[in-house]
Amino acid sequence: MRMRQYAPMFPRTALVTGSASGIGAALVDLLRGEGAEVQDLDLAGGFDVSDPNAWEAVGPVELACLNAGVLTGENDMTRLTIDAYRRILGANVDGVVFGVRRLATVMERGSSIVATASLAGLVSAPGDPIYTLTKHAVIGFVRSVAPQLAERGIRINAVAPGFVETPMVDPKPFVDAGFPLLQPGAVAEAAIAAGRSSETGQAWVVQPGREPVQFSFPRVPGPRDASGASVGAPPRFFS
Repeated sequence: MRMRQYAPMFPRTALVTGSASGIGAALVDLLRGEGAEVQDLDLAGGFDVSDPNAWEAVGPVELACLNAGVLTGENDMTRLTIDAYRRILGANVDGVVFGVRRLATVMERGSSIVATASLAGLVSAPGDPIYTLTKHAVIGFVRSVAPQLAERGIRINAVAPGFVETPMVDPKPFVDAGFPLLQPGAVAEAAIAAGRSSETGQAWVVQPGREPVQFSFPRVPGPRDASGASVGAPPRFFS
């Protein structure tokens, strides 16, 4: 009699930042529901993702969901405070960079990182320009760091959800306009699927009523030489 072979569970261990509410809480619930051992890391529990020293205590996991994020709530640059600016950079950008820097040294081959970005990282979002800046930074970083992580056997991807019904979003204007909001669980499912994907350096768009889709980035026109002929590939700094 032939025994049925089951694929090993992935992930068996995970961490989630920004785990106290919204997408982070949904990620923790889904992962634990599947039997994973999950570290839930949140400022409410004393873990500051913007503190590089805090990351030094983090050990290896198979899946890291770098999800912590905040808004400024300000669309007028003349009213943006320095404190609000530093806070959002710390949570949204430093929390990803310091997390990846640490995880790259402790994760084993076959592990995976997923960063929560946003559609605001792919399009303009005038309602909060600094939030938009940080999410563009996350997607650019994920795409750019992927090759060196791949050399270590680690995958990294981003999820870019539209508007999500979380404590950061006032649902009333959306309800009044008949515009559907994503539920945190749908984004969590997409993030885990991205973490299990064999792809790396990709951004997965998540929208209500649609399956997550890998975003296709446009190609940038290349240079031409003095004769007008296309020039070959540049040094590795770009790709």
